[in-house]
Amino acid sequence: MDFRGKKYERGSNWSDPEVVELLQLWADESVQVELESCLRNQHVFNRIAEVLREKGIHRTGDQCREKIKKMKLEYRRIKDNSKAPRGGRTWKFYEVMDRVLTSRPALAYSSLSGSMMAQQVLQGSMVESYHHQFASSALPFGHSQHPELMEIKCEEVNSDEHCLTPEPPSSMSYQQGSPEEHEMERAFLERAQNDSPISRVEIPIETSVSPSGFSEPNMANSSRIQNVVPRPGFSALHRLRKKRKGQRVKDPLDDLLLKTLTSQRAMEERFLQMEERRFQRDLDVEERRMQLEQRRFELEREHEFRMFNVFAQMLSILKQSHSSSSSVSMPQGLDFSQALFEITGTGGGGGSLQEVKARPLAERRVNMHGFCNPSSFQRSPYLSARGNIATIFCGSTEEGYKAYHADKYDEDKNPNGIINFGTSENKLCFDLMSKRLTQTDMNLMEPPLLQYPDWKGHMFLREEVARFLTYYCKAPAPLKAENVIVLNGCGSLFSALATVLCDPGEAVLIATPFYGGITQSVFLYGNVKLVYAYLDSKITGTSTRPFQLTVEKLEKALQDARAEGVTVRALILLNPQNPLGDIYSLSELWDYLEFAKRHELHVIVDELYMLSVFDESATFHSVLGMDRLPDPQRTHVMWGISKDFAVSGIRFGTLYTENQDVANAVASLCYFHGVCGTVQHKVAQLLRDRDWINQVYLRANHARLKAAHTYVTDELKTLGVPFLNRNAGLFVWIDFRKYLRTATFEEELLLWRRFLDNKVLLSCGKAFECSEPGWFRIIFADKTHRLQLGMQRIRKVLEEREQEILAEEKEQPCQSDQDGKADSTDEVIFVSRHQEPSCASTSNLGDLIGLLQQQMRSSDWLQKNTAEQFAQEKPEMYDVFSKLVGKQ
Repeated sequence: MDFRGKKYERGSNWSDPEVVELLQLWADESVQVELESCLRNQHVFNRIAEVLREKGIHRTGDQCREKIKKMKLEYRRIKDNSKAPRGGRTWKFYEVMDRVLTSRPALAYSSLSGSMMAQQVLQGSMVESYHHQFASSALPFGHSQHPELMEIKCEEVNSDEHCLTPEPPSSMSYQQGSPEEHEMERAFLERAQNDSPISRVEIPIETSVSPSGFSEPNMANSSRIQNVVPRPGFSALHRLRKKRKGQRVKDPLDDLLLKTLTSQRAMEERFLQMEERRFQRDLDVEERRMQLEQRRFELEREHEFRMFNVFAQMLSILKQSHSSSSSVSMPQGLDFSQALFEITGTGGGGGSLQEVKARPLAERRVNMHGFCNPSSFQRSPYLSARGNIATIFCGSTEEGYKAYHADKYDEDKNPNGIINFGTSENKLCFDLMSKRLTQTDMNLMEPPLLQYPDWKGHMFLREEVARFLTYYCKAPAPLKAENVIVLNGCGSLFSALATVLCDPGEAVLIATPFYGGITQSVFLYGNVKLVYAYLDSKITGTSTRPFQLTVEKLEKALQDARAEGVTVRALILLNPQNPLGDIYSLSELWDYLEFAKRHELHVIVDELYMLSVFDESATFHSVLGMDRLPDPQRTHVMWGISKDFAVSGIRFGTLYTENQDVANAVASLCYFHGVCGTVQHKVAQLLRDRDWINQVYLRANHARLKAAHTYVTDELKTLGVPFLNRNAGLFVWIDFRKYLRTATFEEELLLWRRFLDNKVLLSCGKAFECSEPGWFRIIFADKTHRLQLGMQRIRKVLEEREQEILAEEKEQPCQSDQDGKADSTDEVIFVSRHQEPSCASTSNLGDLIGLLQQQMRSSDWLQKNTAEQFAQEKPEMYDVFSKLVGKQ
């Protein structure tokens, strides 16, 4: 845009024709309405400037606004100060300004005989054209003018100041307000007078703030000056006050301050609420801690009482034996601890107890061997003999599982539902697995994946499984892909192996307790039975821990089965063991494999939990990691992803065997147990991602398993419930025998139903073919809130059951059951009450000594109660004790 040098400065050097053109546009009624109705009027003057440029007058919108402002100030000065004579005006534009500002029709000028006459300039089509174009948004204006109406004959002037005549008529004064308002308004107008065309100094009026928060000084100044122009019945000062008051009311800073104070108050209230909640939580924690301390103190006192009770009965029996010249006598000079060892080693009457206990076990073994005889069961006319036999497997496990699915716990939809602590599933890592299995590399759809594969599995998957097992089993040499077979789960592998290794009616040897699903897997399809090597909680002979598997026990079970005419073809080993959690050492594994080789038995090693060893103090040893195998052609290793990778719903299991005859035979059954191609691709991608498995998944999984295991075991310690403390698997093997009225599996089943009625599902020992009633398996691999609620429900059942048993014991104080006594062990915490003999007449010395050993090893009583302290506190009892043991 050409501003043509310095003479086109802001608001200066307007010629009369230019002023007339400006006034013509500015005086239009629509323009005045828009100027009065808006706070920002710059866009109005910009459009006026565009119309002027079309007429050859190069002015900006800012220059037009400044010119109008100065003319309004000049008009006000002349009119308010009455500086012109009454008879006329010497300023040629006064009449036009007066008509516009007093709401009269605008006039144009024509010069006749040297005088100035006002004529209406906006007439006819010119006014209509201007109004139409100004009201529309299309710019620039299309405006036609009549030159004869725009001619003004006056003196030639070089500046606007020569055109100003200071004498307005006295009749043009406006209505005044109060004296105070008059003084304030006069001061305001004197400030405005300083902005005359001569001084070129702008009025120092504070800048208004637009609704958007931007300051526009020019716009604010022009609009404020317009607003102080008097209208009929109002003073400029009154309107200025009103406008300032409106601005104060609508000031956004006030709203912001109000919101800030409101937010601050809300934050303070929230902070106080959180402090109160934290304080209440601390009180609850402290109360809980006090309760736990009180409970521990009571347990310690009960423990001491039991130890004194057992010790007193032992002394009584020793005294009776000495007086009656019993066969068990103490040599002179023999230490008391040595005497206890000698008595324990001789059996102490324990042989009769073993004979009594062996009788029902033998009966159960005979029943199991005759299990495939369908004539002993109620037949259905709609089923075959095998179909009728299959129906008897729907025992307590299936019953509880069905009840759980019919009333499943949900924290939002069904908070009173059944919590499942019976199914061995890892529910701690769903977030990690769902994220990994939904990544882009998992999604592949190619023709080979949608067609029949090699029934052993796609070669790319078998190669990945071989590399995976080589790495995590620490194999001394790379494993071969041709030795890998893939099936839909380890249950299918058990069925296939039992079918191809055994004929109908033959058997497989397995130690109890064990995962009960194996019974169905090997029997329903292949009609293969199981021979049990029973393990118990007592520590006798070569056993150094509860439920320890030894070669002697395997030999005895095998010989008993052969004596009954049963052919045993294979041995099943679970490592880590389910439900015990035991991890076999390399020497133990070698002994088991050597035993199998001597008897030409196949060995099926289930290592399903090999990556679920969550404590660094425990070390897992795989059979595939051994330098050599006693009989590699008869050793077969199973593994799957359901437990270690927390995806039990994805049915995937693998078998590794070097025997190609076994591999081909199992592969022929894969037609019925195959894995779909898309799942094989996902599993291969998962096993290939070694960095994610080591750095992300295993670290998180082991930490979560350890935390959940610690929580459950701490709760069991608080309750005084014995359990096996192991560091592998997803489960804890718990001793609830003291909550049974009688040591029978019927009573165990009643307790199991009691738990189920209180909406918590456990697995009882009968489901694992445990030889001792009262043992249960609990799954701890669950979320914290479900563990807490489930343990609360378990606590409620146990407390109610304990009160019932105590009430019955008061009625029959000398009729306690002696079966199923747990021997001493570091892993079994505390001792069940029902194992304690309450009547000395029904006890034998061997049982008492074993119970005393267990009591002493499971507590720190000996450290707290030394002989010296005992002699000082109770010297009379110490003297009696010393006499009995021959110290004096």
